[in-house]
Amino acid sequence: MGVEKLKVLMVNKFLHPAGGAETYTFKVGRYLESQGCRVEYFGMAHKENIVGNQWGLYGDPVDFHKKGISADLVNPLKIVFSPDARKKVKRILEEFQPDIMHVNNFNYQLTPSILEGAEAYRRDGKKLRIVYTAHDPQLVCPNHYLYQPGTGQVCEKCLGGNYIPCILSRCIHGSFPRSCLGALEAWYWKRRKIYGSLDVIVCPSEFIKSRLDTDPLLAPKTRVLPNFVRPVAGEKKTKGSYILYLGRYSREKGILTLLEACRELPDIPFVFAGGGPLEDRLRETENVKNAGFLKEQELDQMIRGARFTVCPSECNENCPFSVMESIMNGTPVLGAIRGGVPELIRPGKTGWLFPSGDKETLKNMIRKIWDSSEPESLSRSCGDVHFDTIEEYGKKLIELYKGH
Repeated sequence: MGVEKLKVLMVNKFLHPAGGAETYTFKVGRYLESQGCRVEYFGMAHKENIVGNQWGLYGDPVDFHKKGISADLVNPLKIVFSPDARKKVKRILEEFQPDIMHVNNFNYQLTPSILEGAEAYRRDGKKLRIVYTAHDPQLVCPNHYLYQPGTGQVCEKCLGGNYIPCILSRCIHGSFPRSCLGALEAWYWKRRKIYGSLDVIVCPSEFIKSRLDTDPLLAPKTRVLPNFVRPVAGEKKTKGSYILYLGRYSREKGILTLLEACRELPDIPFVFAGGGPLEDRLRETENVKNAGFLKEQELDQMIRGARFTVCPSECNENCPFSVMESIMNGTPVLGAIRGGVPELIRPGKTGWLFPSGDKETLKNMIRKIWDSSEPESLSRSCGDVHFDTIEEYGKKLIELYKGH
């Protein structure tokens, strides 16, 4: 089948900008349309949706993040399975009759019930290839992170299908009821073997593939395809006037450890670009400037103006755009040895690595690098690295669509 004749149903729980998975979904969708594919979208109904489908079929809104006891107890089983999403995705499949259903984030809102709807459609004799992009390890870890928020420690205790540790550690939002629901959801669908309906699982990193491969049902389906980055233009030489952190201001991203190091290096200026729940903590450190969220061109300029960037994550990152964008802009990265980060950084060429969560080593490396000429040298080496653009990524994705 020619690319121009492919019909693709893009599925993601949010159809409005909310994070990296949504950016991915929209950009892949636009690329497919540019190649002549017909693309429709399915997700939750929301007043801020920027994409959709011509039949007006959307899942009922579910807010798993709403706080309070009542939120934990009202319609809890909607988080485990959704007859509404199952019914509506089957209807849109019957109307659209796509060749591909490309699934992104769905747990806790659309739920794996959408895969039951797709299976019912296929049982009617219709051909449908289901491709899933693993933006996180949700299929093997109920809280998505392989990380215990309460302790701040990496955790892989649920790998293999025993989800009791998720409950005992209150891994989901620090809530016992929600952690019970998350564990129940994982257990229920594992018993149903619903993920066997996926034809291929796109893994943005070798790390995420290795964790999904711990499930024998998933292992034969995983394929590594690193994320794409937007092309950058203009002068890439760094100015060297500050050190930059870009991303979410949250504990699992290593923000607290980085801020401790910043306070002990008062003569070095730091800039943080992003936002998150720990934003107030930045005000406690005099040599840290909060630039907030930046548009793409502003972000590129901020990256290029940095001596180097820091990725101090303490959770298992998948394939962080922050590292890729920094290198693409000619700015080397000091990255934590965690998750997929080491796959992106070539020590001595595009950056440096340090043990995640080790404040003393982080502080000492920042000082050593800041006082050396290494950033300028590595900045030139960054130009030799290539990451796929959406066009290059899209061609490889279409080959997976076709089963090649």
